[in-house]
Amino acid sequence: MKQKIQWGLLATGAIANAFANGLRKSETGTLFAVGSRAQKTADDFGRKYECSRCYGSYDAMLADKDVQAVYISTPHPQHAEWMIKAAKAGKHILVEKPIGINQYKAQAMIDAAVENRVFLMEAYMYRCHPQTLRLIELLKKKVIGDVCVIQATFSFHAGFDPKSRVWNNALAGGGILDVGGYTTSISRLIAGASLGRQFADPISVSASGILHPETGVDAWSVAVLKFENNIVASLATGVGVNQENVVRIFGSKDQNIR
Repeated sequence: MKQKIQWGLLATGAIANAFANGLRKSETGTLFAVGSRAQKTADDFGRKYECSRCYGSYDAMLADKDVQAVYISTPHPQHAEWMIKAAKAGKHILVEKPIGINQYKAQAMIDAAVENRVFLMEAYMYRCHPQTLRLIELLKKKVIGDVCVIQATFSFHAGFDPKSRVWNNALAGGGILDVGGYTTSISRLIAGASLGRQFADPISVSASGILHPETGVDAWSVAVLKFENNIVASLATGVGVNQENVVRIFGSKDQNIR
């Protein structure tokens, strides 16, 4: 039997709990260690998920030579710091989205992974789902012809609380960084599949949005992306308005995949 990957969780928030629950059912990985900013929090998490190696600091967890891969789910602005430290510690890394809060930090993280020869992935679960693989297969077979229009929305209404992560500018709140990345990611994937590639970059981007008057984060926004071969994508996201969370694809054969 192949040995399971020994995971270390860096942070113990809600998404880390979801990841730990997933590891209970995993055939390839196991929860091996957890790191938190406080020993008690780490110990409580460890008891809940039957994890014996519990560290009261992130650095201590990264120093554990038996940890093979690390899942980083700190607040957005801390992703770059801890990913780079994990890479230097020789750990393979899964980083919660967004991988970085700007292009500079994201590139620094990629460079660190290359330099230290470790695997780095941004945690967009849908990219690993069989349904997504089937979608790409259908697009490559041109079942709706050439892709013409992509509509992608991920938006919800979070009750306003200036202390909440999603409304806090210092914590990189707002819809674009929280869930807007999904719409961008899948539109690039769909456009790429239509063009026979793994992904495509838009040749033009335009957008409008509304900033919250108190905290300044983007409450909701809409973007238009144009790709090669006359592919146009309409993307909508937000943390201040409920919308229909759906992806629609319209092709030259006048059909659609939903």
